[in-house]
This record gives sequence, structure tokens and C-alpha cells, in this order.
Amino acid sequence: MAGADKNRRSGKRIMSAFEGVVDEALFLSPSILGRSDVAQRRAKLARVVAGEIIPRLMLLHREVVPAAEAPTEDEIAGLARLVLSAESGEAARYITLLRDRGLSMERLFVELLEPCARLLGTMWDRDECDFIDVTLGLGRLQKLLAVFNATHVLPALDEKRRVLMLTTPGDQHMFGLSMVTKFLDAGGWRVESDIEPTPMAVAAAVGDAWYAVAGLTLGSERHLAQLGAMIALIRENSLNPAIGIMVGGPVFSADPGLARSVGADATAVNAPAAVLVAQKLFDLGALRSWAA
Repeated sequence: MAGADKNRRSGKRIMSAFEGVVDEALFLSPSILGRSDVAQRRAKLARVVAGEIIPRLMLLHREVVPAAEAPTEDEIAGLARLVLSAESGEAARYITLLRDRGLSMERLFVELLEPCARLLGTMWDRDECDFIDVTLGLGRLQKLLAVFNATHVLPALDEKRRVLMLTTPGDQHMFGLSMVTKFLDAGGWRVESDIEPTPMAVAAAVGDAWYAVAGLTLGSERHLAQLGAMIALIRENSLNPAIGIMVGGPVFSADPGLARSVGADATAVNAPAAVLVAQKLFDLGALRSWAA
């Protein structure tokens, strides 16, 4: 009974955050949020979501089962449609339902939220939605993650959402860097991407300014050693002792396990997924140390 009461209280707190307490502008750039067609885009999928997606998602999890199973591809796609149609409240209810069924926030991130962000990127690649639609959806996913991790209540939250984006020394994977930077900027992050990827410049950058996250891209396995050395340099010199580090590029898409071997905290398959990974690392850093 006590556990049920705790879950109900937590559920009420989470839903209140989606009824206007959390400013969506934290997770979207002013240029995106100020567009005149945002309301029209939000309404585009609303009828389908209300009539088909929400009932199907809730029906799939109506019965109480002993062990929570991983979300299916259909459920991931359903969540993607919820966030594309601005049904953040319904998305929050659905995630709360899964969490109360026994899925930890770590499992929810790995098995539902990150795959949902990845799917938004795939839908963009297929021209099923455009950059603005994906950005709006990512803003809602970031908001979901922040609320469930309770980092949305941190003071000066917008000032701490700072990320440093770099290429690996000697590498030329510039397209991946520019694409991730574009999505992060649209997702409300303060992005620094003009630092030369030299040891001296990077050490000075992280020593002079506070960053929640550093992201590095790599196109060739030949430069893994340089990447590992750069990550160690960042951790050694960072003003933020709990800085989160994510990596991306073809090398890590082929072998995600390489991320740990070079000292990174996480990797992302595509640019939209990188935005949500950055939010997760932000939340982890907040919970570990710098929130106080």
C-alpha cells in the first residue's frame, strides 16, 4: 500500500509538470518556439493520436504482469507520434504506467526514450517529417526525461545547459559535428563548436567555461587513441568534475562498445538521439554532484 501511495504521489508530481509548471522554452530554441506554424504542426497528428495511438498503448499495458517487458517497436513508434503531436501529457502518463510496472528510468531511457529519438531521426531521413517537427518532438522528449529525473526544478537550469562540441584531432568528420550541433542548438542548448581540437585550446576551453556535456565525433578508427587522449584531457581540466562525455560517428555506430573503451559515458546513433543522450548526461551530472 505504501508503495502504491508513493507511486500515486510521484505520478501527480510528474503530471503537474506537464500541465504548465515546466517551461517548454527550456528545451527549444526561441527561433523554433516562435514560429507561427508551431500550433498547426502540433495539431497535425492530434486526431490520429487521440483516436488510435493512445488507446492502443494503454490497452497493451492494461493488465498487471509479474515482470515488465521491454517496449515493442510499435510502442516506440506510438511514443514518437505522441511527442510529434504535442501530447506530452499522454506521453508522461504512458511512461509513468511503464515505470510503475517495474521498468527503471535507466531501462526506460535505453529501451524507449533513446530509441524514440533515434526513430525521429530515421523519420526525418525518410522525409516522413521535417527538421522542425523532429526538433519539437525532441524538445518534448527532453522535457519528459528532465521531469522524470527531477532536474527540471534546478535553479538557473537554462544557464547550465551548455555543451562543447569537437572533432577528434586529425579527423575530418565535420558533417556529423555540424548536424549534431544544429539539433542541439534547436533543442535549447548553448553550444560551443568553434574551438580548435588541439590539446592546448581544448584544455583552456573547459578550464575557462563550465560545460555540462562535451561531445566528440570520430569518422575513422585510426584516431581512436587521439580521441581517448582528448577525453582524458577534458576530464582532467574541466571546471565541471561531473562533465558528461558523449561520442558519435560511423565507428561507434558499427561498435557502440568502443565508447567505453575511449573513456566516454555514452554514444548516439544519429543527431536526434544525441540530443536526448546529452539531456541524460546532464541529468546524471546534476544528480551526482553539481545540482547542490
